[in-house]
Amino acid sequence: MARIAGVDIPKHKRGVISLTYIYGVGRSRAKEILATAKVDESTKVSDWTDEEISNIRAAVGSYTIEGELRSETQLNIKRLMDIGCYRGIRHRAGLPLRGQRTKNNSRTRKGRRKTVANKKKVTK
Repeated sequence: MARIAGVDIPKHKRGVISLTYIYGVGRSRAKEILATAKVDESTKVSDWTDEEISNIRAAVGSYTIEGELRSETQLNIKRLMDIGCYRGIRHRAGLPLRGQRTKNNSRTRKGRRKTVANKKKVTK
């Protein structure tokens, strides 16, 4: 396995796909990285030479990825919560923040259902 940016990327996959195992690198950024490193997209990681791997490491180093990107994202969310804006309040409450309905759906964000018992009607 080749180790790039602290992540073991799989050997048996194509370069574009294997680079997406790095947090913050998607398909388009992987293509950019391979283009700047002058490596063919379709070659498998096992076929890369040491020189190509070092070029890829240098190209990946110019982007914000992995732990640095995760901490930056968390700081952005914390900032929203601290200033008390709408998105920050929704983060704090664990609700969806982009205008989705919450009456029926949004179980991913809200968690498992908490069943609340109905009030019994008073009979006269």
